[in-house]
Amino acid sequence: MILFYQISIALYFVIIKIASIFNPKAKKWIDGRKNSFNNLKEINSEDNIYWFHCASLGELEQAKPVIEKLKEKDNSIKFLITIFSPSGYDFAKNYKEADYVFYLPLDTPSNAKRFIKIVNPKKAFFVKYEFWYNYLFELKDNKIPTYLISGVFRKNQLFFKWYGSMHKKMLSFFTHFFVQNELSKTLLSNLDFNNITISGDTRLDRVYENSLNPKKPELIQEFIGNKKTIILGSSWSNEEKLITEFIQSTKKDFKFIIAPHDIKNSRIKSLEKLLTNTNYIKYSNVNVENISEHSVLVIDNIGILANIYQFTDIAFVGGGFKGALHNTLEPASFGNAILFGPKHQKFHEAEELLSINGAFEIKDLDDLIAVTNLLLSNNKLTDTQEINRNYISTGRGAAEKILNQLEL
Repeated sequence: MILFYQISIALYFVIIKIASIFNPKAKKWIDGRKNSFNNLKEINSEDNIYWFHCASLGELEQAKPVIEKLKEKDNSIKFLITIFSPSGYDFAKNYKEADYVFYLPLDTPSNAKRFIKIVNPKKAFFVKYEFWYNYLFELKDNKIPTYLISGVFRKNQLFFKWYGSMHKKMLSFFTHFFVQNELSKTLLSNLDFNNITISGDTRLDRVYENSLNPKKPELIQEFIGNKKTIILGSSWSNEEKLITEFIQSTKKDFKFIIAPHDIKNSRIKSLEKLLTNTNYIKYSNVNVENISEHSVLVIDNIGILANIYQFTDIAFVGGGFKGALHNTLEPASFGNAILFGPKHQKFHEAEELLSINGAFEIKDLDDLIAVTNLLLSNNKLTDTQEINRNYISTGRGAAEKILNQLEL
């Protein structure tokens, strides 16, 4: 199995290398790793280095509450953040608590050995789903305490299959698991792991803190006025088609905000075609004189979606028709009722929000009409919004639980 893993890693690199010829993201992935080990030389291996590895932006957000509490406790710590994806790297570079930010070199035995020797981390933290065999092996071999934070396990993962021996071995390299839920603990316990703490999801800490003092994107309140507002956040084409059908059919006096997952020009133009018969405006074109006259606002820039949720009432979160559901906790932290498509089973927080009636599954236009009608009847919207605020408020504290368990 280990040989197969090494071959798979090599093939993955070849595929990305070929894709980089015509795919800008793949090219960025390759280019970012060209000088990895030269760049690592700026690290002083005698420093008190804590290494956090995150796949992308979402995992970085989960790491931040732990990093910031560690910094409060011991300001001698230097934080190294490695990122797998280019999009996550761009955000990590601007994170003020990060002392060093690099792409993670490909997971080969030689790379892992060289990386650990140069960095010499005092502790290592892998976030949520990140499991790289050679790096984990080297950490264990060098007796470096290694932790999984905000981990989530499901019974269909390779760790729990009869043919998943290599993945089970990876689990043995961890010093401690900080997991989000009871099911994850049970699955690990069934493999005879007892070094487990149910800490919850550190993202709840993050979104709660952000909700206390959010930035206020310019003119959003002016656009909404005093009307109920539905926002479609991080949308893909499936949700955009559905919401535009709803906009054109509903008699209710809503305001609508649509923030596409991808804002490149071709995607915005496709959305504009769907909105041909509606009174819409793009955020890049608004001004205080004309914004309130429109019923639909298209967000065609990045970086403001999380803060728009403070003004909206119902958040239809994108990705639920692709099995790639986006962040439901950000809108929940501001008390939005949450809607999403049917492919949400891999997302623990989405399942929890469904179970407490803070979220609703939408399969088609009929569902969208029925749910919005339900929310607008008999204080249901107010009740749902309070459920979601309480879910965030009472669920926070994961970072503190992690710190209490660490030997510092």
